[in-house]
Order: sequence, then structure tokens, then C-alpha cells
Amino acid sequence: MRTRTDILISGGGVAGLTAAAAFGSAGFSVICVDPARPVTDGAADNADLRTTAFLQPSVAVLEAAGLWSRLLPHAAPLQVMRIVDAGGKVPEARIVKDFDAADISAQPFGWNLPNWLLRREMLFRLEELPNVAFRAGVGTRTVLTRDSAAIVTLSDDSRIEARLLIAADGRGSPVRTALGIPVRTTRYGQKALAFAVSHPIPHENVSTEIHRSGGPFTLVPLPDRDGRPCSAVVWMESGAEAQRLAALPTAAFEAEMSERSCHLFGPLTLLGRRSIWPIISQIAARFSGQRTALIAEAAHVVPPIGAQGLNMSLADTRVLLELAQAQPESLGRAAMLETYHRRRWPEVQTRLAGIDLLNRASMLGQPIMRDARAAALNLLYSARPVRQTLMRAGLGMR
Repeated sequence: MRTRTDILISGGGVAGLTAAAAFGSAGFSVICVDPARPVTDGAADNADLRTTAFLQPSVAVLEAAGLWSRLLPHAAPLQVMRIVDAGGKVPEARIVKDFDAADISAQPFGWNLPNWLLRREMLFRLEELPNVAFRAGVGTRTVLTRDSAAIVTLSDDSRIEARLLIAADGRGSPVRTALGIPVRTTRYGQKALAFAVSHPIPHENVSTEIHRSGGPFTLVPLPDRDGRPCSAVVWMESGAEAQRLAALPTAAFEAEMSERSCHLFGPLTLLGRRSIWPIISQIAARFSGQRTALIAEAAHVVPPIGAQGLNMSLADTRVLLELAQAQPESLGRAAMLETYHRRRWPEVQTRLAGIDLLNRASMLGQPIMRDARAAALNLLYSARPVRQTLMRAGLGMR
């Protein structure tokens, strides 16, 4: 038996669930599938402890999806992006520059939330939409596309016929592979540790990125827990060093991360477990195929710098939704998907190149190169118009 729907979304991560809520709220019939069952409890062993900072332009997508009112009460605002250069002989802050959202807007740069909580609230939203079905524990097995529809066989042997297939199924996307769309991948030899910490000194809604070598050590504000300030941390290092850090006993790890943070927030206390994953950048040769659109990590992957990854993914959804609402009868047709590719691919490629440059600069370990990085930070910050342009570019403001 074959089920027909307007849109089938392969992938039920944060990007896929957001797309399901957005298209469902716009009145399209949607089926979203994911082979894994979402973890919506932060205390669970396999909970996604990473966080997502939604930048200003992403809020419109979340509002259209009926999600923002659910998420905002749990979010920590990001008012200031602080860049710290700690590239001297010892890990201490030698240059500190604050990029304040007040210079360009009355709103914060963004709002930070834990990924497991995002999944919980997004699933609640999908349950409110009668035209959206979420099938957990079911993945994409085969994809057959025609001019009229995409026909997908799922892992439970059911078949879905969709006017538009959206691949939100990750960097190893089965849908992208089935369509034969190649990718270009850059490997940096880095891994990232992600975890949450508490600290005695308040973060005051400041996101702090500390550069020394190996990659940035970034603390992003979280809501207080039991009266103590908390932050989410992403710590990028060479692969071998990251593995060593991940294996340390808690006390030794806390000592090393407190030193790496230059003690800016006092001694850091680990909350929960540490997760680790490889750092790559990746871009698909095309963001569309017959009756198919690639979004999120199926289309592009970037290092976790400047909160770009998921916000680029929501920009994908925004463009697709605009095109679908402008001409609902054209949903999934070649002209619509070609327009989507032309609007997104060049912008993503430009942003990916910029993030690649920033990541390589953050990895520098030689003293002379670290000094050059510090001088560049001083230069970019000193001119207010340049500083404002950089902040708008980082937000993706149009």
C-alpha cells in the first residue's frame, strides 16, 4: 500500500523537525521519518548534550512553525559575542574584544537552548498539527524519483509517494547517496568535545570564544541551574588531544578545562557527560535533485564556529517554504528546486569558505602566527563600520 503526502522529510533531527513544523503550519501534509527514536530527556545516557544558538534571522522561521513561543521561555539570550585571544606563553587572556548586539539591533544576537530540549518541544508542536505525522524508528531504505513524485520505501516496508522529498538525514545522507549527488569534504584532524558546566562567575549573557591553539574553546550561556550560572561548552582540539581529554577522570578534566578557559568564569564544574565528534566541512555539489531538496547537514556541514550550522539549515527551510507558499502548485517541480539551489548554494559556499578560514586561524599554534591572529583581531575590531559589517554578516542579515 502506498501513502501519498505533499512532503516527506527524511531525518528527524532538529532541522528535520523544524521543517516538518514549518510546512505543516503552512497547511501542507507532511510525513517525517527518522531511524532513531528522539531522546527528549537531558539526563538520558544518549541525550544530545550539545546546544543550538538560534540567531536573529532564524526566529522568523521558528515563529512560522509555531515553535518560538514554546522555545523562548527555555532560552538564554546572547547579547555579547566576546572573542578572547589567549595565544601567549601561558593560557591567559591577552586580548579581549566584545561584539555587542546593541551596535546593530535592539535584540540579542540570538538565544541558546539544549538540543534535547529542542526535540522535546518540537515533538509537542507536531502533535498539535493534524496534517503532520512523525514516524520514529523508521528510516529511508530506497528512493525512486519521477517527474511527478518521489517514491520512497521505508525500513518498515511501507511506501510513501511525495510531491517533495526533503533530505534532512545528516552528513552521510542516504537520500543524497541514492540520488548520486557527490560531496566535497574537508577534514581538519580536529575533534570537538561538547558538555555543560557550572561556574561561580555569571556569564551575563555573553558568549565567549577563547582562541589559543587546536581550535576555539567556546562557552555559550545557558539558564542558571540550582542558582548557579551555567554554560554549554564546545572545545575543539586536535583529534589525539581531544581523545585524551575525553578519557580523563572528572577532576583532571575539570582542572584542564578551567585552565583552558583562562579562569574567566572561575573554576568550571562538569555537568553530566562529555560527547565527542569529528570536525569537517562539507558541501554537496547540488542542493536539489528530481523532486528532492537537500537541507541542513545533507547539504552542508561546517565547524561549530559562530553558531552558523543550524542557522544555515533554517535558512534552507525558509527559502523552500517561501517558494512553496508563493506557488503551492509548483511544489517539488524542477523549476522550484532549481530556484532553491540557485538561491542557497552560492551563499552557503561563501559562508563555508569564511568559516574554514576562521577555523584554520583558530588552530594556529606557532607563536608568530598566534601573534598575527591577535593583530588581525585588533584591526577588525578597531573600526566600528567594519565591526558592524562583520556582525551583520555573522548573523546572516539580508
